[in-house]
Amino acid sequence: MTVRTMEGDISEDFPKPELGDLKELQVLRMQSSTENPLVLSLSLTQLLGRDVVQVELIPEKKGLFLKHVEYEVTSQRFHTSVYRRYSDFDVFHELLLQRFAYRMVPALPPKRMLKGVLTSTSEREFIEGRRRALRRFINLVARHPFFSEDDLVKTFLTFSGSDVQNKLRESFKKRGDEFMTCKIATRAKEHLPADIQAQFAVSRELIRNISSSFQRLRDRAERMAVRSIENATDLLMFGRDLSALGSDSAPVPKLGSASNTWGALRQSLKGLSVEFAVLADKAAQQGKREEDDVVEKLNLFLDLLQSYKDLCERHEKGVLHDHHRALQKYSVMKRQMMTATVQTKEQVSVEQLESRIVQQENAILTMELRNYFSLFCLHQETQLIYTYLPITSSILAAFVSSQIQGHKEMSEIWNDLQPKLNCLFGGSNGAPSPPLTPHRGDWKVPAAFCTN
Repeated sequence: MTVRTMEGDISEDFPKPELGDLKELQVLRMQSSTENPLVLSLSLTQLLGRDVVQVELIPEKKGLFLKHVEYEVTSQRFHTSVYRRYSDFDVFHELLLQRFAYRMVPALPPKRMLKGVLTSTSEREFIEGRRRALRRFINLVARHPFFSEDDLVKTFLTFSGSDVQNKLRESFKKRGDEFMTCKIATRAKEHLPADIQAQFAVSRELIRNISSSFQRLRDRAERMAVRSIENATDLLMFGRDLSALGSDSAPVPKLGSASNTWGALRQSLKGLSVEFAVLADKAAQQGKREEDDVVEKLNLFLDLLQSYKDLCERHEKGVLHDHHRALQKYSVMKRQMMTATVQTKEQVSVEQLESRIVQQENAILTMELRNYFSLFCLHQETQLIYTYLPITSSILAAFVSSQIQGHKEMSEIWNDLQPKLNCLFGGSNGAPSPPLTPHRGDWKVPAAFCTN
């Protein structure tokens, strides 16, 4: 660049400004200066899309002496498939509670059954129920906006070594609990609304009522699924009984036309067992759809609601209780200090008491900060519950869809069965066939079946 001055032309190279990467400016533009960290701006679709984790039972039990069950855990997000025992889930759950004491950590299913009620059938049902519960647990964790980005979760879903429990403990030691690593932890009070306690009380009562309603819905949905399975069994047995009736080879006495009538009818009954077996299969499929598409979704949301209830109890019995105890201890120490000063005790004991009071004041300050951070997290977790509430629409849609599909499939088979029943009526005895598709009030007993 050439600069002209009063004295003449002076040629000098000035540094040229560099704009840098424009993407950085775009990122800054997208970041709002008034963004409130207390607010979770997430949709249910975004939450559910974070990951889909499958938990499948390995058919063969492992172990040389003490047999144990293993699960294949597959993460859609990380494109990984790892093998985990229940004890791995147990350690993972314990560390999650320590790392995120102020968040909704779902509970694990029971570790084992009561020994007195263990049978082969009940064991299979218990293991299947536990597998489903573990799948719900890990999906809630993998989709949580704060858990999902943590090393604990990534390690559990991706580490394929044999010492996953030690790897999880090492990961926790590097980070500690959330309060120690969250940048906003010590400033949480600044973001809390003045009426946070009132908001918490109202939301807690509302969520308690929602939980009660969803429990009733789940119980009714479970009964419907059980009835579908029982209906499948009854239909199958009904067909078998018809087949047994038709397979009866006992000779028929020659009483007029009875031998011809019953002989033809018996053969027709024998062939109906196939149709009833198909009906039973469709009823069983209906029960499985109701269990997988409706009951499981209700259980998933109920697991989340229960974790919210557990979090509220931890907040009240943990942080608040410890804070109150610390304040009481501080009050006692202050009274001891006043007594020691009045009685002019030894200088050393007074100084020790002063040092303890300072330590207690620091502990109280830390507990107050933790209390506000706990309220901060609790406010965010409450929003998470509300974010999950639209899952109600998905559950209702699944319920209606399963009923439509089930009734349609069953109706098609019943309609196919109808023409095959024609041979059961009429025949060589000339008895007319009763109407198989009656309208209201149209059922009439054929004259041939009437008695004087």
